[in-house]
Amino acid sequence: MAGYARDALDRPRFGEHSKLVPVFAVIMTIFVLYSEYVLIHGFRLLQLDLPPTSRVDLEVARGVSELSFFHVFAALLMYCFARCILTHPGTIPDGDGWDLLLENEGNTREIGLIETKHTGERRQCKWCLKYKPDRCHHCRVCNMCILRMDHHCPWVYNCIGFRNHKYFFLVLVYASVTLGIIVFSMFETVWWSTRTDVPIPLMILLVAGEAFATFLFVIVTSFLAFHIWLMVKAMTTVEFCEKSLKKASYNSSTYSQGIIGNVSAVLGPNPLLWLLPVCLPKGDGINWSRHQDDSISSATSSRRPSEATAMPMPMSGRQRRAERTDRMSVIRKAPAPEPPRMLGEGLSVANTGTPSHSPAPSEVSTGTVGTAGLRAGTPLLDRPSPPPP
Repeated sequence: MAGYARDALDRPRFGEHSKLVPVFAVIMTIFVLYSEYVLIHGFRLLQLDLPPTSRVDLEVARGVSELSFFHVFAALLMYCFARCILTHPGTIPDGDGWDLLLENEGNTREIGLIETKHTGERRQCKWCLKYKPDRCHHCRVCNMCILRMDHHCPWVYNCIGFRNHKYFFLVLVYASVTLGIIVFSMFETVWWSTRTDVPIPLMILLVAGEAFATFLFVIVTSFLAFHIWLMVKAMTTVEFCEKSLKKASYNSSTYSQGIIGNVSAVLGPNPLLWLLPVCLPKGDGINWSRHQDDSISSATSSRRPSEATAMPMPMSGRQRRAERTDRMSVIRKAPAPEPPRMLGEGLSVANTGTPSHSPAPSEVSTGTVGTAGLRAGTPLLDRPSPPPP
């Protein structure tokens, strides 16, 4: 098992070439729509086939502005798409009390955990042989545990996790904006292609491209709206599916930090840079029971204190057995309880019922002490209580 897990982690990420087909499909879709928009719609507005004196200045200015905005968002889309593919989503670190194969030296160290088994023990991955932090799940496609796993996306051949979640979200944002520019600005060119002097193949190409762009715009925009709702609710796609299976409420999340805090956990602490591919969210993707930075903590005062209760890291089986053996040895070595003291061992009782002096030898020989009428050698616990004065 250990060798299998280690070999799986050392395997190249892009070793299975068949799984790169969806990635190339996305690239080809971008290339086709880009070519159609720029070469047909953009060049028609720029009127490059006409001499400068015959061009309509208003159409040229409109073409320059539309192509400028389109290229800005297309460049941001391609950058985030590449970073979404190449950025590792984050996995469980080696050692530091996470590896099941090594002795945990930091058992007294406390970490904040919310998700545990029904027995109260820490969750663990049988494939990676490691303990799981909160919001961590194992991806069988990537063959590793992913920190704050959202889902595995075949279109980028990567898991969407803590370190590349912002890039994935921005891909949806820039794709929606870019497709919106194509759909709404190229409609006039599609209408222009219905003229009798325009070749029929060109008209079919423009109509098919407009229909395809409209279809993608509806799909991507709906997907973006769903992920905005998940982000505001402080949920991932995996946690959403778990709630649907358990038929739990979607209006509450253990990790909710308020709207600002929830958005900052995905897009970063600076609201001015939320829609730019910079300023990634802070934190390590492991500790979710406490606020990860001061800017988020100011918006999270309503969080229940019980959610951030620290749990000690459990000891290994060998250490639990050693502790149990030590406890049993202490119990066996405990001294036996002392027997009850005898009355003739130096304690006498006076008429008043209070200790007075040691009995004389004559008193011991006759078997009486004082005037209480007690026999020498009678246990103190068995003697009658003296009458009240």
